[in-house]
Amino acid sequence: MKGEGLRVCSANGFTLLLYPESLFDTGTGIEAMKGELSNYSIELSLQLIEFYRYLSIEQKEFVMSKQILRSGTSIGANIHEANYAVSKADFINKLQIAVKEAAETEYWLIILERSGFFDERFLPLKRLLDSTKRMLVSSLNTAKK
Repeated sequence: MKGEGLRVCSANGFTLLLYPESLFDTGTGIEAMKGELSNYSIELSLQLIEFYRYLSIEQKEFVMSKQILRSGTSIGANIHEANYAVSKADFINKLQIAVKEAAETEYWLIILERSGFFDERFLPLKRLLDSTKRMLVSSLNTAKK
């Protein structure tokens, strides 16, 4: 059933939906890290979709909103793909791409904020992006050992 096994957790000023770890179990020995990172990236994508709706519907901003939606949801797509990597090098490569997408998403947030399109209700989005980026960097450092 939809929503079965989901848990809600509040951390660092934002709320996360925690998906069952079994969804992310790939048998590689680092499932917990991947599961947590996957949860953050899924929540980030969902919050970015809401931000996109705000930008396009309320602010009538159509160019930067699509850019941030593309780069932001790509973070999670690359993390998810990394979970099915065929080698350690493939895993590291996907995480490196996700870090680059996170940096691009951060860039668009800065531009949108400085140009007056950012609303304070999306501050949790900024914190979640920062947390996700930090987890990605940490995961990369661990994977490279």
